[in-house]
Amino acid sequence: MVNELTTNILGVVAVGMGATAVMDIWAVVQKSLLGVASLDYRMVGRWIGHLSQGRFRHDGIGKAAPVRNEATTGWTAHYAIGIVYAGLLLAIWPGWLRDPTLLPAFIVGIGSIVVPFFIMQPGFGAGIAASRTPRPWLSRFRSLVAHCSFAVGLIGSGVLISRLFEFLRI
Repeated sequence: MVNELTTNILGVVAVGMGATAVMDIWAVVQKSLLGVASLDYRMVGRWIGHLSQGRFRHDGIGKAAPVRNEATTGWTAHYAIGIVYAGLLLAIWPGWLRDPTLLPAFIVGIGSIVVPFFIMQPGFGAGIAASRTPRPWLSRFRSLVAHCSFAVGLIGSGVLISRLFEFLRI
């Protein structure tokens, strides 16, 4: 029999990865239907690589020197962050995985936009909430849509994992 801690850890990992995958699928759909490019996760890896060298902010992350394994680092960080947000969801609402509901998923999913607005975008050289981009409100809207898709992924993954755990009696 699986204990509660193990169940929660498995649930957090599965929900976080599932929600992040939904976000990525939405990005692919957006690109193919609307021609909207999504975040290049190599740039996330590049930024993380430069963080380890003591550099937080760049004039433009695309102009910064590439770092070794930046694509792998960026994609790994992307999924790890999704798992952390799923963990936050379960930390705030401990019973959520047994009975997933919309409001907590949307609070965490949409609330996750705070990190790119106030940490990543300034670090990438785009300014707070994309204020230094050519069309800040469009960038903000696209970020909001991306994080809404993450929220949808949280609830969808939560329901699937909840039903799976129920079926497996864990």
